[in-house]
Amino acid sequence: MFDTSPQSQFKAHQRMLGFTIIELMITLAVAAILASLAAPSFTNIIKNTRLVTQVNNLASGLNFARSEAIKRSMSVTLCHSNNGAICNGSWTDGWIIFEEDPLSVIGTFDGSDTLLRVGDGAGTDMITLVFSVDDHLTYNANGFATGFASTFKFCDDRGVTFGKGLVVSNNGRVRTAQTADITSCS
Repeated sequence: MFDTSPQSQFKAHQRMLGFTIIELMITLAVAAILASLAAPSFTNIIKNTRLVTQVNNLASGLNFARSEAIKRSMSVTLCHSNNGAICNGSWTDGWIIFEEDPLSVIGTFDGSDTLLRVGDGAGTDMITLVFSVDDHLTYNANGFATGFASTFKFCDDRGVTFGKGLVVSNNGRVRTAQTADITSCS
């Protein structure tokens, strides 16, 4: 007959603990399906974060340039630079901020100007940065960016639909662009 002793009941209970290999395989299959469904949304999150990071970096640089122009009572210029030493390349490569020597040519970094900050470009993030007005932006001693009112546009491979931007006004203020401000990525 059946052994009903406490020892045999303990052994029977002990054998029932744990998962079978079939249960484990089914659980892993369900987890893999759920992970594959979530992956595309993570891609968009990563791309959005990269765009926002670039927007914030440039906004910080623009605000720094404006405040330095006011503080120093001198013109301060932000221009695109691919090597952090001269104004060249494209906005996507990076940018430099420098104090303009009153005797030098405005918008060009030469030996008499003082380098204040170097900004990183988009690097390998596949982000395009466009500023259609000029290859530089100069704040005067009052913090105005007269003649440079425009929008910095940031786009990635998803196009203008997901584009971001910074609007610079003639009075030098920087604001985040609304969707209507970004009509193209060029």
